[in-house]
Amino acid sequence: MTLDLIGAFTIGLLGAGHCMGMCGGIASLLSIGQSNKTSTALIVNYNLGRLISYALIGSVVGGTIAGIASLSQFNHALAILRIIAACFMILLAFYVGRWWNGLLIVEKLGQALWKRISPFANQLLPLRHSSYAIPFGFLWGWLPCGLVYSTLTWAAVSGSALGGAATMLAFGLGTLPAMLLVGTSATKLKNLQNSLTFRNIAAISILVYGLYTGCESVMIFNAN
Repeated sequence: MTLDLIGAFTIGLLGAGHCMGMCGGIASLLSIGQSNKTSTALIVNYNLGRLISYALIGSVVGGTIAGIASLSQFNHALAILRIIAACFMILLAFYVGRWWNGLLIVEKLGQALWKRISPFANQLLPLRHSSYAIPFGFLWGWLPCGLVYSTLTWAAVSGSALGGAATMLAFGLGTLPAMLLVGTSATKLKNLQNSLTFRNIAAISILVYGLYTGCESVMIFNAN
């Protein structure tokens, strides 16, 4: 479980450039025209809401899958799901390295749900108080994202609701360094993460992790 948490955190850290592109823009937009103190509060609360949504999603998925596996008494269930999760890690590696964007197909599956959620987020704008950024960030945490969906497969095989929440929270914490930065610092960090060298290193790291856990899961499956 500890290795999965480290892996989830690392995925968030290495894939933060993608997160900045999808969520960072709205976070920066919230701080325009605000004082430094208010701007900081908005950014922090926005990300707090985002992390809460990740933890909730992970808890629901992890608990549901663990319950189904327990009721079915299917000993191979979690091992099979871990193999599937490893495949998602490999897809994510190709996505981060921009070698193949097949993961975008998975992202599109969440568009129907997002169309139902986004109007509620829009109703909160303009934010009347920095505390409103928490529910706003919570709703934006449901934005379709390949990184989130890939990590969610690991939350699904965590074996419990608490494990699923911890996995997604670890992922969210990995994205924080980039998401908490705005302005020049964020631009420099995004340029670094978009560089060919960084992308390849990040993609290869995720690929190795996916292959390792996949092979490990196959061995566990065969042992059972």
